[in-house]
Amino acid sequence: MPVPWEALIPFGLLTVMFGAAGTLLNTSKRLQNQGKPVRHNVDAWDEMMMDRDKRLTGHKRGQLAEPHAPAEFETNSVWYTERTS
Repeated sequence: MPVPWEALIPFGLLTVMFGAAGTLLNTSKRLQNQGKPVRHNVDAWDEMMMDRDKRLTGHKRGQLAEPHAPAEFETNSVWYTERTS
């Protein structure tokens, strides 16, 4: 049974384009997360820790190695900025 060689060109193009799109999406997500993989199944505790990390470092994936928080962290609270309207 002969192989339709002219059908392999579009098949190859589609395969390459899907591979390139997936690779670029993965690269984009990793760069947005400072080179770390994307988080899955994030619960309330993880959300709270990501918010704390964002207030400490300015990025939700950033973490500090210092044992004590900076002095400005005392007034940088979600409770002070949350509206209860």
